[in-house]
Order: sequence, then C-alpha cells, then structure tokens
Amino acid sequence: MAKPHRDLVRDYRQDLRLFGSPTARAGLVAMLVGLVMLPMVVQDDFWLSVLVYVGITAVGAIGLNLLTGYCGQISLGHAFFIGAGAYVTGWVGSDLPLYLWLPAAALVGGMLGAVIGPFALRLRGHYLAIVTLGLVFIGEHLWRNWRGLTGGNSGTSINAQVALGPVDFNRVELAGEVYSRNQGYFWLVWVLVAIVALLVKNLVRTRPGRALQAVRDRDQAAEVIGVRAGRYKIGAFVVSSAIASVAGALFGSYQQFVSPDEWNLLLSIQYIAIVIVGGLGTVFGSILGAVFVGALPALIDRFGDAIPGVRTGVGGEGFISVFALNQAIFGVLIVLFLVFEPRGLAGIWLRIKAYFKSWPFSY
Repeated sequence: MAKPHRDLVRDYRQDLRLFGSPTARAGLVAMLVGLVMLPMVVQDDFWLSVLVYVGITAVGAIGLNLLTGYCGQISLGHAFFIGAGAYVTGWVGSDLPLYLWLPAAALVGGMLGAVIGPFALRLRGHYLAIVTLGLVFIGEHLWRNWRGLTGGNSGTSINAQVALGPVDFNRVELAGEVYSRNQGYFWLVWVLVAIVALLVKNLVRTRPGRALQAVRDRDQAAEVIGVRAGRYKIGAFVVSSAIASVAGALFGSYQQFVSPDEWNLLLSIQYIAIVIVGGLGTVFGSILGAVFVGALPALIDRFGDAIPGVRTGVGGEGFISVFALNQAIFGVLIVLFLVFEPRGLAGIWLRIKAYFKSWPFSY
C-alpha cells in the first residue's frame, strides 16, 4: 500500500507550539521590537502613563479571564484582591527588593483566594457572583478601618523598590541615555504582561487547563470522567487571585499612593467589561480588552472638556460627571458585546484571520 506523501501528513506537534508558524514568529519579533522601541518614540508622559495603566490592567484581566473565561466562575470581587496586592506592597515594598515584594503580593493574594475558593464548590452562576460581590464591601470596611496597614480613609503612601540589580526602573540608563520613570515602568509592566500571558497560555494548554474548560462547560459531566471539579475551581481561584494581587502591587508601586476609594465595585465591573469586550476564554483577548476599555477612564478624564455635557469638576457645567460616564460606558459595552459579539474583540480578530487564511475562497 502506498504511503501518503510526507508533505500531506500533518505534523500535529505544530499545533502544540505557541509560535509554530513563521508568521507567528515574525509577530513575536515585531512585538518585542515594539516593546523596546515604543517608550523611545512616545515620550509624552501622559500617553506613557496611559500605556502603563493599560499594562497593569491587562495583568489583572488575564487573571480574571482565567477564572471566568476558562473556569466559568463569575467573580465580582476582583477589586478586593487587587487592593490586597497594593497594600502588601506598601507594607513590605520599602524593605524588600522587587523580586521579593512582587512574589509576596502574589503569595498573599493566592492565600486569600484559597480561603475564598471553597465557596466555589457549592456555588455557581449568580450565587457565586453575589458571594464575591460581598468581598468588595468586606474589603472596603477592612481597608477603611485597618489604619496600621492602609492609613484608613486618608490612604497610604507606597515607596516600593523597583530595581533589579543595576537596573532601576525609576531611572533607566541605557547606552548612555537616561530614561524617565514612565519609560522605565512601561518596560517593567509590559514585560510582566508578557510573562503572565505566557504562563497562563501554557497553563490552559496543559491537562489542568483542559480540566478547567471541562468544568466550565459541564461540571457534572467532567466529574463523571474523573475531573475533580472542586480541586480545579479552588486552584483557579488561587491562581486568579495571585495574578490580581500582582496587578495591585504594580498599581500601588507606580501610583505611590492608594486609598480605600480605589477598590470599589466600579473597578470590578471594569474588569468584567474588559474580559467580555476582549473575549472570554482568550489570553490575548484580555490584553485587547485592557487596551480598548482600560484606557477609557484616563482618556475621558483628560479630554472630558471636549465631550458635550460632561462635567469635569465640582460646580462645572454638564449633566453627567466623568465617574458616571465611565460607569455608563462600561455598562453599554457589556450589553452591546454580549448581544452582538459574545466572543469579543478576540472573536472579531479570529474571523478576520480566518478570512485571509482562506482567501480567495472566503465568502
């Protein structure tokens, strides 16, 4: 019997590689070049700060997408874990180097997730969302009254060390050039975005990742085939909470001051909007959603004067404040994408990619 030509035999090992095709490897090189060159090209502090906040938001969104998009556990308590990471950084960041206080924040967040995780064993859907919503209010009470750690309503300053060996991200010196704090933080934050994205992407491609998706789709059927749903639900909470705390640690160290008003329900809703707009169950969708949604508050705050009817200050003209406008936009985006594009921006990109891959036979 004749053997099929080797060019016709599909090498399934290519499917297991993150960057298996020449196009994917070229895209990786382009992203790395962009990561290095962008702060050198964009030197305006406002736009650099927006990109830094977007990167921090992307880290937190990847963590929430792991829990909600891949495991199917709806959480409205993401702001609690982000706040915990920020306060841990304020507590130990001035005494420990970057490579210790950042894992310390992740460890504390993971431990808190392990405490909350067992509730996921019995609850799902709206009931789980209500329980995690309670975390936000518990956190607000805790942050306002634990003055030794948080400074109470007045907030607390954070002076974390952000140096790795000879490289101080507050003032990067490279090839005889000195770069600003915003430029240094851009490199720090987006390198961490790449690391977190790579770790989560590899996690969801492994056996535990496939088990998470089986629990999301049919948890009882997953139990029948031997998947211990309880273990994976708790594990998803732990990893998601740890990543959220890393985002909070980066936020606190960059902003250098945090208050209990930062960790409210709006922040949790913002992250829900990000993962829905970006695309549930996709890592790169979390980043797309962070770029698309995460930058909106800063842009509206900066250019609110040019938007008719927006009140940018106390006593100013307009019928809607910047805060209320942000809330309205998040709500509208959630509704529109759930109704018209449930797969989010990631789904749009995948359709465009499939169209050009099959061209000229696309229809």
